[in-house]
Amino acid sequence: MSTSFQPTILLTGPTGYVGGRLLKRLEALPVRVRCLARNPEYLEGVTGKQTEVVRGDVLDRSSLAVCLDGVDTAYYLVHSMASAEWFEQKDREAAENFAAEAKAAGVKRIVYLGGLADDEADLSPHMRSRHEVGQLLRTSGCAVTEFRASIIIGSGSLSFELIRSLVIRLPVMVTPQWVSVEAQPIAIDDVLDYLVAALTLPEDETRIYEIGGPQRVSYAGIMREYARQTGRRRLFIPVPVLSTKLSSLWLGLVTPVYARVGRKLIEGLRHPSVVRDDAASSAFEIQPRDLESAIDDATLSERELDAPRWGDSTAASVVEQEWSEDSFLKTIQDDRSRGSHASPEAAFAPIRRIGGPSGWYFATWLWRVRGWLDLLVGGVGMRRGRRNPDQLRVGDVVDCWRVAEYEPNRRLKLVAEMRVPGKAWLEFSVAPTEGGSTIRQTATYRPVGTFGVVYWYAIWPVHVVLFSGMLREIVRRGESPTAA
Repeated sequence: MSTSFQPTILLTGPTGYVGGRLLKRLEALPVRVRCLARNPEYLEGVTGKQTEVVRGDVLDRSSLAVCLDGVDTAYYLVHSMASAEWFEQKDREAAENFAAEAKAAGVKRIVYLGGLADDEADLSPHMRSRHEVGQLLRTSGCAVTEFRASIIIGSGSLSFELIRSLVIRLPVMVTPQWVSVEAQPIAIDDVLDYLVAALTLPEDETRIYEIGGPQRVSYAGIMREYARQTGRRRLFIPVPVLSTKLSSLWLGLVTPVYARVGRKLIEGLRHPSVVRDDAASSAFEIQPRDLESAIDDATLSERELDAPRWGDSTAASVVEQEWSEDSFLKTIQDDRSRGSHASPEAAFAPIRRIGGPSGWYFATWLWRVRGWLDLLVGGVGMRRGRRNPDQLRVGDVVDCWRVAEYEPNRRLKLVAEMRVPGKAWLEFSVAPTEGGSTIRQTATYRPVGTFGVVYWYAIWPVHVVLFSGMLREIVRRGESPTAA
């Protein structure tokens, strides 16, 4: 097929868990792929050479016209799982913006992935919002294919990470009622098959398809199957009452699912998520794999270092702190530098590997305490780890930080995603000198309000010890490769 006749496919949410995997599928097709991203730099080195990346935001309607120009099919994979209490309004505004601009641009089809639940049930705010988004997209006048999926099983998915962590860490589990609610789990690869197959549907068809695997099983049943496959014996003790808030805090303490997301997840599991309309089985030649195969595939895929993870998604992990520039009182810095006998490449090696399995080189236990405190106030904590233990790219998660800027062997800038009364960055740079290099470490903080300033100076004595010790260890490890 000539390149000039290839349809243009727009993918929103390309940095998300499903979007990141769908991107690879789309790039293998004879189509033009365009990604919409708030931070295009996060996709550097991720997309194929022919994929176009455009800056845009579904909450900024003025940015969408260029993104949607010439698009035949648009995948809408946007939702606010980790947003604060106003997430329903944000999802509504985003869907209305996208629907209106898609219609104006002449988009033929929108493909949307929502959540599986009965419309007649008393849905949780999160699930209600997912269904409302589908309805708003249908008002665009474009053909809309909405897939409603149950629990998604795949390496790095939210549900699988939760299940894996609980089974590995807890030999005995006290299980609240939501753990026993019936669902119809589906493998991530089967979800992707459905999303790609939507491209072959009649152009004027608008329909909702409910998708799930062949078995009806609860979260407890999925955990039992994972325990069986990994050779672990686990005891489940059901309890009649355990509030959503307590359950979410419990998940935050023993899994990578922090409290705000855990609460939305649990609220969405109050009702069964099972397929009631099997139209998908006749519309598509897809046979979803059974639970055993789905878990087996997810376990094998965990070894893929570069595979998308739910926790890496900006939509799922960023702590939302929307302050105007005049909210910040001033900029405070802790700036330190030390000389090293190591070459710039050797000196930068421990910086490149910081966080995750390497830890933070000095008083790592203090970082863990900070992580626990962050979890208790609804933050991301310190347990997200990192995508690759040795390599970094812009957009990567490093525990409670995200890579904002990166120049190999020269500079690393991290932006904090922990909950703080302001904005914080941690930057490392290495410059060559005669006979070695100089390592500079700068912690920058922009406080909001008086409490933000008090916060910084209250923990300043800890920072003095922590930052000086960390820089000293970075220098030592750079000069002693076996220590790094």
